[in-house]
Amino acid sequence: MRAKSHIRNILHTLGIVLFSLMFNQEIQAQTDAMFTKYMFNSLTFNPAYAGSKEHLSMALIHRSQWLGIDGGPSTQSFSIHTPFKGFDRLGIGGSIVNQNVGTSKMLTANMAYAYRIRLGKDSKAGTISIGMQGGVTNWKANLKKLDVYDDTDESFSEQFPSYWLPNFGFGVYYYSKYFFLGGSVPNLLEHDLRELNLTTEKYARTARHYYLSAGGAIPVNGDDLIIKPMILVKSAALFSGMKNEEDQFNGYGSPTEFDFDLSVLFRETLWVGASFRSAVQAFTDTSSYDSIDLWASYQLKNGLVLGVAYDYTISDLQQASRASFEVMLGYEFDFKTEKAYSPRYF
Repeated sequence: MRAKSHIRNILHTLGIVLFSLMFNQEIQAQTDAMFTKYMFNSLTFNPAYAGSKEHLSMALIHRSQWLGIDGGPSTQSFSIHTPFKGFDRLGIGGSIVNQNVGTSKMLTANMAYAYRIRLGKDSKAGTISIGMQGGVTNWKANLKKLDVYDDTDESFSEQFPSYWLPNFGFGVYYYSKYFFLGGSVPNLLEHDLRELNLTTEKYARTARHYYLSAGGAIPVNGDDLIIKPMILVKSAALFSGMKNEEDQFNGYGSPTEFDFDLSVLFRETLWVGASFRSAVQAFTDTSSYDSIDLWASYQLKNGLVLGVAYDYTISDLQQASRASFEVMLGYEFDFKTEKAYSPRYF
């Protein structure tokens, strides 16, 4: 119970730590939303994914992280994308991500555009897609929920701070029937939140995130049984502009996160998998194991997709919370037509 109480107090301030000005030291952490079933909402971190399924596709995901901890992260995402009718090379899409962490809330909306180049007439040659996106994030906090030790602290003088943070990003995505490789920077701008609150001189800034994903599909029994290994690497502020002449932010950063995933697709309908999430701190020998995850999804004949994921915590956090979970609802329009023509595995 003591551990849970301690973690709860941390979470109540986590949102402020990420974006506002609480401590007299450098502050930096990953701020993008985390998902176990990232393969179902790839558009949220790579705009080049728009239109890649060759038909209209949408997905809604809810994630509850660190169950049992008051103020634990809760995230919802909705994404939709499609090829542009009449222009086979163009893909368009949009995404909305809502995050609640402790006392803070972030609502991000993006529009994505992708230009796709087929590398040959044969579908095995694959397609390379170059994407761009633009959008805005609204960050706000209810500081009244915090137990403040110093009532005169100027950082908490504004009880309901709210900031609008515009941004843009880009990505590249190569995919064929049996392989994909993608890289992206969904938010290029790093907003210095010290400039948004001139009453203090604390250090806080949003972080630029880098994503690299890759995977394959290995047929075992034709298209009836497919083994799919995948990996996602995410790093925050690796080449950040926060390192300035005053060396205020030198040495800061967040661990680079790795998601290793192995799954099996049965008859293009039932998809089950397991993954391992870990992290490595750049330029050091330190690393941390985060969770072991199990997930499954089922695609109905009418195009409806249902999914669920369960994360078992293996870090020290398991003293307070042993699990996180996700649920997913998706829909693939014209799924039957695409399935009969050329099955897609990504």
